[in-house]
Amino acid sequence: MQNTGTRNPATTPTHCPYCALQCGMNLTPVEGGTVEVSERADFPVNRGALCGKGRTAAAVLAPGARLTSPLVRSGDGALVPAGWDEALDRIAGNLERTRARYGADALGVFGGGGLTNEKAYALGKFARVVLGTSQIDYNGRFCMSSAAAAGTRAFGLDRGLPFPLADVPRTGCVILVGSNPAETMPPSLRYFTELRENGGTLIVVDPRRTRTAEQADLHLAPRPGTDLALALGMLHLVVAEGRVDEEYVEERTSGWEEARAAAMAHWPEYVERITGVSVPELREAVRLFCAPEAAMVLTARGPEQQAKGTDTVGAWINLCLATGRAGRPLSGYGCLTGQGNGQGGREHGQKADQLPGYRKLTDPAARQHVAEVWGVDPDALPGPGRSAYELLDALGTDVRSLLVMGSNPVVSAPRAAHVEGRLRSLDFLAVCDVVLSETAELADVVLPVTQWAEETGTTTSLEGRVLLRRRAITPPDGVRGDLEVLHGLAGRLGVEKGFPTDPEEVFEELRRASAGGPADYSGIDYRRLAEENGVFWPCPAQPAADDTHTAATGTGTGTGPGPGRDTRTGTGTATGSGSTGTDSDSDSDAGVGTGLRAAPHPGTPRLFLDRFATDDGRARFVPVTHRPSAEEPDDEYPVLLTTGRVVSQYQSGAQTRRVAELNAAAPGPFVELHPRLAARLGAAEGDPLAVVSRRGRAVAPARITTGIRPDTVFMPFHWPGEGRANTLTNPALDPTSRMPEFKVCAVRVETVTSWRRHPLLP
Repeated sequence: MQNTGTRNPATTPTHCPYCALQCGMNLTPVEGGTVEVSERADFPVNRGALCGKGRTAAAVLAPGARLTSPLVRSGDGALVPAGWDEALDRIAGNLERTRARYGADALGVFGGGGLTNEKAYALGKFARVVLGTSQIDYNGRFCMSSAAAAGTRAFGLDRGLPFPLADVPRTGCVILVGSNPAETMPPSLRYFTELRENGGTLIVVDPRRTRTAEQADLHLAPRPGTDLALALGMLHLVVAEGRVDEEYVEERTSGWEEARAAAMAHWPEYVERITGVSVPELREAVRLFCAPEAAMVLTARGPEQQAKGTDTVGAWINLCLATGRAGRPLSGYGCLTGQGNGQGGREHGQKADQLPGYRKLTDPAARQHVAEVWGVDPDALPGPGRSAYELLDALGTDVRSLLVMGSNPVVSAPRAAHVEGRLRSLDFLAVCDVVLSETAELADVVLPVTQWAEETGTTTSLEGRVLLRRRAITPPDGVRGDLEVLHGLAGRLGVEKGFPTDPEEVFEELRRASAGGPADYSGIDYRRLAEENGVFWPCPAQPAADDTHTAATGTGTGTGPGPGRDTRTGTGTATGSGSTGTDSDSDSDAGVGTGLRAAPHPGTPRLFLDRFATDDGRARFVPVTHRPSAEEPDDEYPVLLTTGRVVSQYQSGAQTRRVAELNAAAPGPFVELHPRLAARLGAAEGDPLAVVSRRGRAVAPARITTGIRPDTVFMPFHWPGEGRANTLTNPALDPTSRMPEFKVCAVRVETVTSWRRHPLLP
């Protein structure tokens, strides 16, 4: 829908509920309790552009598409409407009985990367303070945990992109590894188009010739699971061809000799045999990457969702470091976060091993700081719990009752049939969701909660830009916010204070809890977010105005006292930051002494320009070597399966599958395969195919294309039932990030003689 340029006074500027671009949009209430979506050209990331999911986001607000009453499981097994008091009483009573019988760690909490920062913060606090359980994690573990682990290991800090997207068109070369933004976040494709228009080059690494790969100057199509070898082969050539930035390596890094030795074991011909990428293609990729003064590597789920994902991302980071392409203007490594609040969702406490501010749960100082904000004894805080898949795998045995908020693991988890069985085995399951998802259908109690347009809260985009989503309409009767749910449950479980329902009040507490942590939000408030179109973290609260820093004028970026702080002065927005530590948890405009107020910290659009967030300010090379995937093809399972998304559906599809326009464009699952494989099977376009792994069987129609490797098939993962791709995927975990190996497993493909076609398929 086009924006006429005349602003309706009832129009609310806000952000899309879907991917991590968090595109700006305007919402105007219309009859029927929903809104009209229009362009919002003032937001710099999407500049008015919206994909089909964003344009149709209001459809899920309609009463027929969403839940409007709590549901409880009746004596005959059906889910029936109930009042809020009955539903909350039933949840609290079951959680209390489970804890009394089995202990606090028999209670589990599973969150989501789409929850606002306020909800993620409150959920983590609820688990640890009210329930006293360590068993909390979230579906963001399935998103970019490997990139987070590798970034922290190399740079001392994880933020999806350490620079704004606006830098991408201004660099000289981008290597895009395992990402298809043309379909996963379409408004971002313009940045790569503009890169090429400006004379830069785009290299896409993907086993499929995706819509994004079609735009590339060079497309490398490695065998799934071999991205690590590919990066090492390129680093080998960088060394062999004398392209290492020796001065940079000497001045700004450590560990180079060990990493160089590991890379030199991956000579080009060896890498060609592993990956299927030819030596001339490898050499051309190195030439294109090293030719310009500045370049970037951006990864996504392709290399990350592997049982060696942390090492794989680490190898691409090593390539950046060896060529001096990190911590310099218009250069660096970045991760394209997937979920809407995938970045903020893991920063503030719903991850198994973390406390708010991206603090480590095992750090005594972090525990002390957060416990003081929460008003509890730090010794009372539980330690780290199970990661997402491990938590789901423990359901019904060690974990007996589960609260799910904003996630649909029946469709999204690896080895999904097994996870569904684990959910069914629970003593008690409660789900908070907007729609009756496949997971909610299994619950004992389902709570209908507010959506993006019906609530205010913050999210953090893939750039590390904290944003304010604003409430545009009143939710239907019978629907409450997640913060109200946690408030009601906390009170019933004996904690009367500490769980406010006002999101701004929660955010003010989050600011204090994050102060001094790596993800420091203490200098951010709702007013700034509204006025500035978002603020990049770290943004610590500034010291008093008589301090030497003068960040408001753009001439200072001091982050206050703290380990590894950056004290340089800079200009414009090219502000660098090392560690984000600050000892101040005062409000950003508080004055002392003379009564003057400190100028607010401007935020940090660009990280690492002066030093990295490690103790000595140096980036760390990590020596890594190629190893096979957890499951390689054999005679019984000779083909590789990889999974991903399509442009008109999102994640588990729980919301987008309720939008008619999106279903018309992408009505159901399919199996993408090469003509040579189709010929061997005797399969034609549209024929039903069964894809079988060691974990189960999925059936979907064939889609035949030369844009995929002959040894590989692809399935999108948005659908439940017979075509559920995650029935097949392997839960083998990365030893560091605990990321499952979604992106590669061994399968066989069979023709199917009897099959009921999906009713929406042509």
